[in-house]
Formats: sequence, C-alpha cells, structure tokens
Amino acid sequence: MRSRFTPYLFTLCGLSLAACSTQTPPTSPDGLSGGRPGYVIGYLASSEQPDSATFLPPPPQAGSAAQAADDEAYRNTRALKGTPRWALAVRDADLSFPHAAQVFSCALGIRISEQDTPHLNMLIRRVRADASRSNDKAKDLYKRRRPYLTFGDASCTPAEKHKDDSYPSGHTSIGWAWALVLAELAPDRADRVFARGLAFGESRVICGVHWKSDIDAGRIVGAATVSRLHANPLFAAQFVLARQEVEKARAAATRPQADCAEEAKALAVR
Repeated sequence: MRSRFTPYLFTLCGLSLAACSTQTPPTSPDGLSGGRPGYVIGYLASSEQPDSATFLPPPPQAGSAAQAADDEAYRNTRALKGTPRWALAVRDADLSFPHAAQVFSCALGIRISEQDTPHLNMLIRRVRADASRSNDKAKDLYKRRRPYLTFGDASCTPAEKHKDDSYPSGHTSIGWAWALVLAELAPDRADRVFARGLAFGESRVICGVHWKSDIDAGRIVGAATVSRLHANPLFAAQFVLARQEVEKARAAATRPQADCAEEAKALAVR
C-alpha cells in the first residue's frame, strides 16, 4: 500500500531512486560551518571528492609553447585595467555570501538570496565548498606561482595575498560547477548561464591571479565535482527544491539584485 508521502518522495528523488533522500535539506548555515566565517561545508565527504592530482596533467613547463601562450594571455589582459570588465573581475573575486549569490542572478533572470530562494542559495553555497576542496591535492602537488607575482605586477585585489598554488584555479572550478548545476535547473537559460560561467573563470586571468591553463584545469575539476554531486542524495533533494524556487521566482518576475545592464556592458568587452 502506498503511503500518502510517496508522491512527495518521488518528487525529491526525480527519476533515480538511488538519489532519493527523505531528509529535508537545511537552508540555514547553522551547524554547517566550514571553518571560515560565512562559509559552509559541502555535500561531499573528503573521500567522495575528486582527486584532482590523479586526473589533471601537470601545468605547462617554463619554456614550453603552452607557457608562452599563458604568458601572452596574461599580457593581453593588462589592457583591461580600468575598464568595466576589470571591475567585474574584481567583483567576481569575492566568493563570500550574500555577494556571491548575485553572480548568476542576471543569467537566471531572478533574485537569489537566503530570503527569496533559500534552497537555491544553500545549494550554491555548498557546491562552492565541494568545488573548492576538489582542487586541493593538485594545488599542493604542483605549487605553481601566480602570474602577477611572476611578472612583478599587482593583482586586481592587491590587498589579497596569494600562495604558490595557482594550478588549478579554485574560483574557476567553483564558477563552472555553479554553471553546470544552474543550467540544469533552468535549461532554457543555459546559454546565458554558461556564458557567465565562462566569464567567471576568465575574470581570474584578467585579475592576474591565474594563468589561462589554470582556468582550463579548473573547469575540468568543476565538472568532475558536479558528476560526484549527482550521486549525493542530499544534493539531489536540494536540487529539486531549488528548481521549484527558480520556477516560482520566475513566475513572480522577481528582479535580480545585480545591475544587469552594467554586467552586460562588462561582458561585451573582449
């Protein structure tokens, strides 16, 4: 005999019973402290995270054609200092919440916040943690020097100090993981979401804190992280609830917090 809760459970599980979770995912950061103020833990245990040191190739070596391409990409982006694109790169550097909730607000066309979309907000926060941690082993193995330090320049956020852990780019893995997840939440907005996700990684080259090859590797780590997340029951449950919030917000025509015209102007700069 079917329980009256069965339809609800199937809604949470989607088409995969393996992803089923009867636990309501939390939307409050209470009890989810990530060890830094404002940060929360991810969905994945350490043993479940991708081992980036295993599948990523080494970064380009000095004197190689690949390193020459990295050098050229860095030099070309110095011309963007003082432009709207540079200003966007500075904003993209801030991964703290509630600021980071606005990154894809224009791409999705809705307001994203703890108050308006609590499950979506928490989904973004926890995916951030998983995509970030998945870089650690490769970063520790290769200890690549940052481009702005190599060239004796300043980054777009000069107050921020960086270690020699440029490869792969953590910001990029986070941004690309966000893009992949959000494109699934709103397939008809996927093109806009992917464009913003690509630009989020490119902001790190513009800031001078990552090489182009760091960005390419970061996207691989982000995709690997999302593949692991799809097997996590709590992520699957929160994903479904976040999709419902997106649909509701779009029906209510909530306005993004960000200045979308300003963002579009910045993204048009090449």
